[in-house]
Amino acid sequence: MINTVLDQASGLRKMSQNNNNGVKVIAVTGGKGGVGKTNVSLNTAIALGQLGNRVLVLDADLGLANCDVMLGLRVERNLSHVLSGECELDEILVEGPAGIKIVPATSGSQSMVELSPSEHAGLIRAFSELNTEFDILIVDTAAGISDMVLSFSRAAQDVMVVVCDEPTSITDAYALIKVLSREHGVYKFKIVANMVRSMREGHELFAKLSKVTDRFLDVSMELVATVPYDENMRKATRRQKVIVDLFPNSPAAIAFKTLATKAVKWPIPNQPSGHLEFFIEKLVNG
Repeated sequence: MINTVLDQASGLRKMSQNNNNGVKVIAVTGGKGGVGKTNVSLNTAIALGQLGNRVLVLDADLGLANCDVMLGLRVERNLSHVLSGECELDEILVEGPAGIKIVPATSGSQSMVELSPSEHAGLIRAFSELNTEFDILIVDTAAGISDMVLSFSRAAQDVMVVVCDEPTSITDAYALIKVLSREHGVYKFKIVANMVRSMREGHELFAKLSKVTDRFLDVSMELVATVPYDENMRKATRRQKVIVDLFPNSPAAIAFKTLATKAVKWPIPNQPSGHLEFFIEKLVNG
């Protein structure tokens, strides 16, 4: 069993070296639902695609997937069909704006939320055999601090925590950062202040979160984006579009494009650290 697992790990390393620069893995997460996490994931991904990057988005809210719905994409098969052996991962990829590719998950499936060790092995095998090449993998996690959210966040090179100016958002973001830092060795976090009324409000929001983390946790945080509240966001959502595509000159779209420009410059570690190899760790340790 362990030899098989190690073979899969080797496959993942090969996957992460599809090109000379390796694959940049970014997890987009948040302590609670309703903070705009999926909007941040998709707009950032599409803005990165518009810059010429090959982007793959993994809809990692495995039981309540909605990336395809938000983009109005028709999905015939998803990750559950890959795990059941009905098809390969390459066969379920759907293309979105700016040429980004999306790995669709399921919606309303409890079984996908609680994958067994053998299903974890199937998922990792699927990624190790992926033929589609890409530069950046964006993992849109579920809300909360479930094992799956923690695992995906731990697997990434960069963890973007989306917060908005609500007490519960700040409290839950702190809880997520606390668990990741104390129990999973993640010490660097990139913060996105979303749906703020002004640049000043975004910095004040970041200051609120920093005040608590500086006092109780040994972590490093960076405010990487302040995304303004923008009525065009709601208009785009209703039309199953993203704001960077439908209203490219709107304030929120400009903020996402600025974030994408920054993300391209984030360094990639020389040695594999994280990626999707957390599945391997869980299988070996479990």
